[in-house]
Amino acid sequence: MSDDTMPAAFLGHGSPMNALERNRYTEAWRALGSSMSPPRAILAVSAHWYVHLTAVTAMARPRTIHDFYGFPDELFAVDYPAPGDPGLADEVVELVAPTWVGLDHDSWGIDHGTWSVLMHAFPDADVPVVQLSVNAGQPLEFHLELGAKLAPLRRRGVLIVASGNVVHNLRRIDWGQPGGGFDWARRFDDAARRVMTTSPGDVVSLRDHADFHRAVPTPEHFIPLLYLAGLADAAGSTADILVDGYTYGSLSMTAYTLDARCPEPPGTDLGAGVEVDAAPLPGPDRIPADDTNT
Repeated sequence: MSDDTMPAAFLGHGSPMNALERNRYTEAWRALGSSMSPPRAILAVSAHWYVHLTAVTAMARPRTIHDFYGFPDELFAVDYPAPGDPGLADEVVELVAPTWVGLDHDSWGIDHGTWSVLMHAFPDADVPVVQLSVNAGQPLEFHLELGAKLAPLRRRGVLIVASGNVVHNLRRIDWGQPGGGFDWARRFDDAARRVMTTSPGDVVSLRDHADFHRAVPTPEHFIPLLYLAGLADAAGSTADILVDGYTYGSLSMTAYTLDARCPEPPGTDLGAGVEVDAAPLPGPDRIPADDTNT
């Protein structure tokens, strides 16, 4: 990576409560943010803007979206007042043509898939943020290719952050495993790790894995990974592990970086006030269905 090229990342965001807590995952996100020069802007690809078109936010002042339920009032009070960047939105439209990308001036904003991680990586909210939607109507190949098309932005000072979870199955949550993962979740996460760290351009082949449909019952949290894979493939490079782990059996917290200069991932000796496990989810009667993101 040249000194004027920004890194890129895929962050396993897990529970929205990670925005308010300190654990080894949020510490890794903080380390990522502090390891780089301030970006000109951030282009975020979040699992939670999963719609039937490709669009970018183009407003000067995006709102903070609380797209969840069943959590404490203090989470609904969170405001991440980062400015937008209409100029970057225009750049994305021009860069990926002839792929059509709509300009969203007043519909979306910054959802929790984005602000829950950026609150740690860039706590001052002083870096402009533009979100790119995940098009629910397109196949996995489309997202891999679109990620590759975004590669020139990294040489223009733009940090690309994808946010989701490699394994995300809310229906199979095991409350007895706050820091553990089912065997099938570990197998699929391990397979994704092998691809991302050796041949990220082959990431679409993961849909043929025996555990794919348990790990990815709906695709919205998995698809953001394809954007980092596309960027890595375009760079002729591979991804690195930022931090990894599991929560409640059926969620993977694994995060990947591309060309980042981060310290070693946090271990278990994190000091006072910092937890090992990811933040909790609401109770069993308040878990949303996997397909409610669309």
